Amino acid sequence: MKLLWSIKDINRRLVMIARLLVGGLFTFSGIVKAVDPLGTAYKIDDYLIEMGLTQLMSLSLPLSLVMVVGEFTLGMLLLLGLYRKATLRLIMLFLLFFTPLTLWIALTNPVEDCGCFGDAYKISNWETFWKNLLLSAALLLLFFNQKKIIPLFRGRMASLAACFVVLYGLLFAMHNLNRLPLFDFRPFHIGASIPEQMEVEPELADVYETIFIYSKDGVEKEFTEEDYPWNDSTWHYVDMRNRLVREGVKPAIEDFALTLIKEDEMNGSLKAEGDITQELLHETEWLFLMITYSLEEIKQTHLDRFRALHQFALERGYPFYLVTSSPPEVIDSWEEQQRTGFRFAIADEKVLKTMVRSNPGLMLLKEGVVINKWDDSRLPDPLPDGLQMEESGMVQQGDMQTRHMMRLMLISLFLLIPLLALKIVERRSGAAGERRQGSV
Repeated sequence: MKLLWSIKDINRRLVMIARLLVGGLFTFSGIVKAVDPLGTAYKIDDYLIEMGLTQLMSLSLPLSLVMVVGEFTLGMLLLLGLYRKATLRLIMLFLLFFTPLTLWIALTNPVEDCGCFGDAYKISNWETFWKNLLLSAALLLLFFNQKKIIPLFRGRMASLAACFVVLYGLLFAMHNLNRLPLFDFRPFHIGASIPEQMEVEPELADVYETIFIYSKDGVEKEFTEEDYPWNDSTWHYVDMRNRLVREGVKPAIEDFALTLIKEDEMNGSLKAEGDITQELLHETEWLFLMITYSLEEIKQTHLDRFRALHQFALERGYPFYLVTSSPPEVIDSWEEQQRTGFRFAIADEKVLKTMVRSNPGLMLLKEGVVINKWDDSRLPDPLPDGLQMEESGMVQQGDMQTRHMMRLMLISLFLLIPLLALKIVERRSGAAGERRQGSV
């Protein structure tokens, strides 16, 4: 009898561990992607491009919202024990689709970062596949022991709790879609030094060796720097190349380059003039970068506010650039229509989308450090005469770590307090019902 109870107890604990593992990972994966649903949409774009399905890229954002809200909802429902059969079946369908897909991704490596946990925590494609196998094993245990999953709510309260979870996930994702993400896990976050993140320590970088190719009697042979036949005239030099010996750590920021666009004195059209990356990264004045990855898709609702900030920058002697990935002819056409007087620079589209999740957005830099950033709906007002930048809210951010902790606490309370309130109401309703039955 003791052995039987011991086995039952072990099984119950394994079910609880599996429930926490699957539910916790789904909830975490959903919420960190909901922090940045545009980032998830861009990741879906990467996969569609690799698969040759670019015609489906218009569905990337809706798919992103469905994915992040769905993952968060399924994880929370499992943790709360609600709708056990339906929840487990939906998670199983999710894993049946993504486990073979992640195996293909691990084998072919079309995209280095799977995007499973957004930019918050990056794992390799093989780690993603093994994670899904572990989740599948835990899910099978739950599927055959679903009666041991005790729900935290019952009846009408279960429906209300489930509806609240879906609504919370959707509203949180939509807030981060229409504003800059509450938490910025990207290398262009406030306080980040762009130049520092463009480099890695020499001992951590990729290691290459030089390969020399020589020929003799019509036969080519490869040599290293240590053994090439420098003193043997019977060998004839053919070519030289570098071979990767050890893959090192990649810099957090790659492909960051700014090319100035200027008017051609001959015909008046705009053309690429030269690289100004280092010049702007070492700019000692306050540098305003208006980021818009696509002028064709730019939202012009708040364009007058950008004009006002541009005028403010001119009056104070601060550089102001509109940085885009649109080609010079598109810039020329757009500027002819808008007459903004902005200075223009070109950069990689993917880099611009990483810098600011808004089209357009604004970044404030000084000596390559990100001082602040705004989406187009929350642009700062130009400072009044006499007020210096150092004294203004543009620059004074306070302790970012404290701000992040406060935000994390608030979003946790917004999730937990309504669920706790529902549980209290359920208990009081149950106690009142028992009293009524007792008095009959």
